Amino acid sequence: MAELVLNQKVTRTNKTTLLVMGILFDAIGYLSYLIPFLGEFSDLIWAPVAGLLLKSMYKGTIGTVGGIFAFVEELLPGMDFIPTFTLTWMYTYCIKKQS
Repeated sequence: MAELVLNQKVTRTNKTTLLVMGILFDAIGYLSYLIPFLGEFSDLIWAPVAGLLLKSMYKGTIGTVGGIFAFVEELLPGMDFIPTFTLTWMYTYCIKKQS
């Protein structure tokens, strides 16, 4: 019984950690808006990093599809406003859980 409670606590902590990290990484993606023209060039560096981070945070199909989406979204000019990490967390722990 104690092991079950411990596993639930770790899962809840893991969910919270993923959410906080996701919000932080989305905020990093928004930083390119601070420098209007040069910011888009910073996305060339952030796009592959964001894709790999998302893929490593979420295993399986969700991580792979999310990583590809994050990469493309960060690479396309003007698409940085999409909070990909937070949306992936919401899909994983809110939407997918219901279906």
